[in-house]
Amino acid sequence: MTRATPLQAEHQQLGASFTDFAGWNMPVRYTSDIAEHTAVRTTAGLFDLSHMGELEVIGACAARALDHSLVGRPSKIGIGRARYSMLCAEDGGIIDDLVVYRLAEDHFLIVANASNTDVVRDELKQRIAGFSTELRDTTEDWALIAVQGPVAGQIVGELSDADLDDLKYYAITETTLAGSNILLARTGYTGEDGFEIYCRPAEAPQIWAELLRVGAPYELKPCGLACRDTLRLEAGMPLYGNELSRELTPFEAGLGRVVAFGKEEDFVGREALARRRDEGAQRVLVGLTSSGRRSPRSGYAVLDPATGREIGTVTSGAPSPTLGHPIAMAYVDSAFEEPDTRLQVDIRGTHDDVLVVPLPFYRRQES
Repeated sequence: MTRATPLQAEHQQLGASFTDFAGWNMPVRYTSDIAEHTAVRTTAGLFDLSHMGELEVIGACAARALDHSLVGRPSKIGIGRARYSMLCAEDGGIIDDLVVYRLAEDHFLIVANASNTDVVRDELKQRIAGFSTELRDTTEDWALIAVQGPVAGQIVGELSDADLDDLKYYAITETTLAGSNILLARTGYTGEDGFEIYCRPAEAPQIWAELLRVGAPYELKPCGLACRDTLRLEAGMPLYGNELSRELTPFEAGLGRVVAFGKEEDFVGREALARRRDEGAQRVLVGLTSSGRRSPRSGYAVLDPATGREIGTVTSGAPSPTLGHPIAMAYVDSAFEEPDTRLQVDIRGTHDDVLVVPLPFYRRQES
């Protein structure tokens, strides 16, 4: 059965088109993908992210339990800060990628992908069983709204009591916004500055409406999942199910830096990940650009132009609204990972030329 977010009525009133995403009825667009994408890059966009999963780990041994469970080192996260991490299996495969917030000394908030929330919850329950701590699935207790874009701070600042100058990237604070008590995080998945607002579901419609009202002079636009995907692609951010999966480790994805081998607590997957680190990944994630009109798409074969041999697979691809040409991410044999390597992609039987480039494709200008 498809689930609705607390903002379903608001999306319908705004004329959104919907899609089933991980069992949720989510807005895919309101007007056009390009208009919504451009708003986030130039002014600001408003997203409903209430499909994401929230898990809270609480107790005297919460930090140790998460050091054991995740590949990162949550025990070193400062109160009010966050880190990107991963939950990996014994063989090093990625079960999910996560954002971990430390709300208090013994209280962590873990944000999981919607498609993996149940798997992450069940896996964490097993892993923390030997520690003096408790896991709570609080997904139903939270709605999540994001404001992303160059003027996101000005919009949020008009409604919030928080000192946004003091709220650093990957930080979180308790505050009020539009008269509601919320958690406000400075994070995002678009490559722009932005904020994620954790609020009670019953208060989400009022917060959404107030953000649209205050954001109107700034040309804030409601945005769907379609532009969220092209935004994260331009920013080189991996998507679980595309760039990340149970068959891949952080090292193939170029994210070996998130694995903290030096922490005191042993962790699930350490031995397998150490082997992969030492052996080197045989396939690695790269960026591809094209000067052609057609975009490589997920599942398309990447070829060595000298031999025609298949040496990789596209994981995500689209025309880039910001850059004006097709871009893609792909896993290729490590012998072809160097920037400026010329490859080809099989696009419906035609071999189109592409160029390997560093990720990300787009990086915002710091103000």
